[in-house]
Amino acid sequence: MDLAAPAKGYFTTERHDSLREAVRRFAATEVAPRVPEMEATRAVQYELSRLIAEQGWIGVTIDPEYGGMGLGHLAKTIIIEELSRVCGAMGAMVQASQLGVAKIVHFGNDEQKKTWLPAIAAGKCLPTIAVTEPGSGGHVLGMASTAERDGDDYILSGEKTWISNGGIADVYVVFARTGEAAGAKGISAFIVPSDLPGFSVVERIAVIAPHPLARISFDHARIPVSAMIGAPGEGFKIAMATLDVFRTTVGAAALGFARRALDEATSRARERQLFGAPLADLQMVQASIADMALAVDAAALLVYRAAWTKDMGAQRVTREAAMAKLFATEQAQDVIDKAVQIHGGDGVRRGHIVERLYREIRALRIYEGASEVQKVIIARQTLSGG
Repeated sequence: MDLAAPAKGYFTTERHDSLREAVRRFAATEVAPRVPEMEATRAVQYELSRLIAEQGWIGVTIDPEYGGMGLGHLAKTIIIEELSRVCGAMGAMVQASQLGVAKIVHFGNDEQKKTWLPAIAAGKCLPTIAVTEPGSGGHVLGMASTAERDGDDYILSGEKTWISNGGIADVYVVFARTGEAAGAKGISAFIVPSDLPGFSVVERIAVIAPHPLARISFDHARIPVSAMIGAPGEGFKIAMATLDVFRTTVGAAALGFARRALDEATSRARERQLFGAPLADLQMVQASIADMALAVDAAALLVYRAAWTKDMGAQRVTREAAMAKLFATEQAQDVIDKAVQIHGGDGVRRGHIVERLYREIRALRIYEGASEVQKVIIARQTLSGG
């Protein structure tokens, strides 16, 4: 019995529940066997990413007109949660892909949608976005990459770093300064294929848990004016527009980690004998299991609420998404720590599931806005009555 399985009906429909079951089966049969090799090398990430894309899950929010599934944010959240439960790198891959999809879906023109969305929905094209730079980090207004107009083209120059799906994506939504005005009004967005002359992957970035990250470079790469998403100078607006939704998906990944940690801890508590009785008989262990179960269910409610609220037509879910991201990531860290403690020495053994989860969870409290940033957002939204 899977005690960490989500209860049906938490904002979900039968279609959501069927999708969850399909992703969970796929994760168990196709993803889980590849995780050990992925821990040892990064080579599996490309192959497995393609296999996941072929299931149509990258196109879960794409309209059926373009070959997508036509489902909403909650469906996307469920896919990321279930993949993360087995492999954090593949949950992150889908999350980064969805960022790229969202920019084209919401801001692309008809021609751009016809060109890219069917290929993405069919799993033939893996997207991502490229915002962060070596000199400015996540501070979008500090970016130095430029795109200079030259007749019917733009000349793109600069570097991006910490790019999820960097080196495995087929198309990047790239943000650069076009100089229409100072600050936020001088940034534009472009659809850039990975085979563009002048584009290169400079460095594969290794972190404490497997994750497809890279530093990429544009050396006077020539892109047509038609590659621009939206109007000149609208890049900052485009970059920020879907941030709320994707903070929710970070919470979903953390929720997947926490569910797996609870599964592993309950199994260990039942099976491990201490002083002639199962660990589960110890009240201190029972208290930890209770805390973990409570944290998982509460995180699920906040994550699903944020996604469901957006699906119901809310213009912004700033407060809901910040709460979901903050609570789910912080609680997942605590849940996983308790799972490591229950496992004792095995919990810190390289290659053990809870040891891997311990490494995987740490980054989620940082990216898409660190926990401290989420607290500021929640406070401001609350004080303003938002």
